[in-house]
Amino acid sequence: MPSIDFRNERRRRAERIVPAILSACAGVSVLTTLGIVLILVTETASFFQMVPLGEFFASTRWAPLFEPRSFGIWPLLCGTLLITVIACLVAIPLGLGAAIYLSEYAPRRLRAVLKPLLEVLSGVPTIVYGYFALTFVTPIIRAVFPETGIFNALSAGIVVGIMILPMVCSLSEDAMAAVPSSLRDGAYALGATRFEAALKVVVPAALSGIVASFVLAFSRAIGETMIVTIAAGATPKLTANPLESVQTMTAYIVQVSLGDTPHGSVEYGSIFAVGTALFAITFLMNILAQYLAKRFREEY
Repeated sequence: MPSIDFRNERRRRAERIVPAILSACAGVSVLTTLGIVLILVTETASFFQMVPLGEFFASTRWAPLFEPRSFGIWPLLCGTLLITVIACLVAIPLGLGAAIYLSEYAPRRLRAVLKPLLEVLSGVPTIVYGYFALTFVTPIIRAVFPETGIFNALSAGIVVGIMILPMVCSLSEDAMAAVPSSLRDGAYALGATRFEAALKVVVPAALSGIVASFVLAFSRAIGETMIVTIAAGATPKLTANPLESVQTMTAYIVQVSLGDTPHGSVEYGSIFAVGTALFAITFLMNILAQYLAKRFREEY
């Protein structure tokens, strides 16, 4: 009997300790997030004490390192969105097509091989993608469009699209795999082909997960750093021409962080101002993804 009491006491002690450890792990995540937000807000507030808020959002010239200085965020935002849109135009159609094939057409054994191979793309270091864009994709683009610069938004956007392709494909395929087989069987019973069942039954039923994968991939593309730093250049320019050199928000942060930027200077503060703008965009995109997932969710 004493041994049984000892085991019961040890079990009760473990039941008290384990929740405390798990709560501490969750608390570390929350405190880390709060610390990041606090640092961004504090440093950004210091920056806006030196630079008017109106100039940051109204000016169309970004030149914080040269005289005369200007701190208009729009050239960086334009370059970021240009590359992100190109990446989404590459990743969304290809990713959704690959997801439909894996979910509706590929045999089970082939799916078990193809999906892990596709997800290997997620494990490739982004700096490798950057040099791939600069040394392989850019020469091909320049052979077709000779006026293309060595650093350009098109090459960076295409490779960023390749990088986020596994995210779109994997999340969309998981959403479609969760659709009950009874819906497919009902479509086949009504005379639908496999393609019609996939396009008109499975995709609408899995729309919440598919849309969420699109939004998350968009957020991932916005925050990409090394590919755009290497392949897109460092020319903050308000342009929609993908053949020109542009600079993204993340590339600017890398550029200034590598230099001898004095702490407390306006250049130092501009890093945090740009980072806060980037954080706000990705935060809003994640909220949008959650809203769309709930808005279009189908329960069976």
